[in-house]
Amino acid sequence: MSLTPSPEREELRSVVRKFLVAHSDEEQVRRQMDLGAGFDASTWKLMAQQIGIQSLMIPEEYGGAGFGFGEMAIVLEEAGRALLCAPLLSTVLATTALLSADDDAAAAALLPGIADGTVIATVAIADDNDPGPDGVRLAAEPAADGAGWRLTGTKPYVLDGADAALIIVAARTPAGVSLFLVDSGADGFIATNLPTLDLTRRLASLEFADTPATLLGGEGAGSAVCDQVLRTAAVALACEQVGGAAKVLETTVEYVKTREQFGRPIGSFQAVKHRLADMLVQLESARSAAYFATAALESESDEAPVAASIAKSYCSSAYYDIAAESIQLHGGIGFTWEHSAHLYFKRAKGSQTMFGTPAYHRRLIAVELGV
Repeated sequence: MSLTPSPEREELRSVVRKFLVAHSDEEQVRRQMDLGAGFDASTWKLMAQQIGIQSLMIPEEYGGAGFGFGEMAIVLEEAGRALLCAPLLSTVLATTALLSADDDAAAAALLPGIADGTVIATVAIADDNDPGPDGVRLAAEPAADGAGWRLTGTKPYVLDGADAALIIVAARTPAGVSLFLVDSGADGFIATNLPTLDLTRRLASLEFADTPATLLGGEGAGSAVCDQVLRTAAVALACEQVGGAAKVLETTVEYVKTREQFGRPIGSFQAVKHRLADMLVQLESARSAAYFATAALESESDEAPVAASIAKSYCSSAYYDIAAESIQLHGGIGFTWEHSAHLYFKRAKGSQTMFGTPAYHRRLIAVELGV
């Protein structure tokens, strides 16, 4: 496992950063926060056409670029720096589910549309506070006419649930947790956007009322796929958090170099230097955790489950602490709506609880280690 990005991946980082500087600066982020869709469809299209971001993890046989999660991790880190408003994370999870479900027909039919950016897809797993397959309560029953399945129930807090044309839903059948494909235009399906603290990320409540669905993979085979999706989600979010934390620290350092008090920059005061040093230690520790988890996930190492939970737990806390400290070091201006510090703070807080809190992942680590 390589724990440092290759020159090719660093070149990808440069290309993605340049693209996001042009298409996801603070003004554009604030504009997307006020839109109903929450993202710019034209930018999403350019991401697919100019860089092929959506296709990075998809094999060439399904219309993708044929790379892996390591390349996507670089993109996610840069997306976190720019507070990108787009269904990128949900696309990563849907791609992971389709590739892990052992359903070649579904992969061949659906992945090309995801790869070229024409199909937005997401995954809906948990029904309660447990983000894993144990939290699945939604019921799935065979259709009365024997054609397909029917879903009944609710999925709360689904990432990009109101924007997705394709939803991969975890539901319970007599054989256990299974995955189903649902079209957003299906009968009995209602998606409702929810109010969120972080306006750069959209969550929706999904209602299913005898909604037609197609089985993905084998009946009762959904738990293992859900575990893989959530493991990927934890690492993907950790990479995002590292990117966001790095940007926050950079802007804070620039501010304390120019903000003067008592006739000198506040960055020259020892107390401020110590706080910045603590932020840097947290950031680099988080980066190490995220990079190791990325390498473990990409190489399918036995360490991946523990590494993913360590990354999610530590990076969540580090990003939140760094964002909160940044507001304090900015002083009064950091608390205002006009300053970007609060945007990163809200993203940090929202990301901290998404796909399992740090406490939840520490419990997973204990279970994996047999503690």
